[in-house]
Amino acid sequence: MSTTAYSIEKQEKYTEIAILEDKFTARIAPELKTELVVLKDASVKNMIFDMSKCLYCDSSGLSVILVANRICKENNGCLVVCELNPAVAKLIDISQLSSILNITPTLAEAVDYLFMDELEKGLSETEENLN
Repeated sequence: MSTTAYSIEKQEKYTEIAILEDKFTARIAPELKTELVVLKDASVKNMIFDMSKCLYCDSSGLSVILVANRICKENNGCLVVCELNPAVAKLIDISQLSSILNITPTLAEAVDYLFMDELEKGLSETEENLN
């Protein structure tokens, strides 16, 4: 799925959602939330939010990210937010979401984070099965 406001690309182990506009606001949020419900119904468990083009985010944008985070957790997966602009990073800090969200500086590090998370979950499942 692709619009001028965002893109959604399914990879083998995760779905990448890129915000393509400089403002992540209520103009984009409702449609993207609808897309997230479709991803949830498709049992998508790992998502990466690429915010590299986003210079401004309001509470509607943060709400979309939190919905994505909840969907990932419900599906025993992980959400990683990457490439934050300083202004957006500051908003996330002020909103005290930096302790809830997994944030990486780059897309490559976000992918690595997801693979490590999958590995750790696999190891803990193996340990539980042994006990």
